Amino acid sequence: MSAYVIFDVEIHDVARYQAFMQGVKPALEAAGARYLARGGAHHVHEGDWTPRRIVLIEFPSLAAWEAFYNGETYQGLKAVRDACSSARLVSVEGLA
Repeated sequence: MSAYVIFDVEIHDVARYQAFMQGVKPALEAAGARYLARGGAHHVHEGDWTPRRIVLIEFPSLAAWEAFYNGETYQGLKAVRDACSSARLVSVEGLA
């Protein structure tokens, strides 16, 4: 069953973030993941959440997401991401 990861990202250094993106795109593809939304227009309909840049990624399963997130490749890329942005993220398992 698919899993979805929602990132709320605030970019502090666009040039360095672009370097992260160049590395993360092929890593996501290798993990069988795909972008569903990336930085498009968004609107909060209820609540006090103030998202900055929304990214939605689909993974083949929750286990695939967790293996990707905890893996050596992404943890190295995450260090780059953390140096140039701040993020909140959540994963959710899809419906069977």
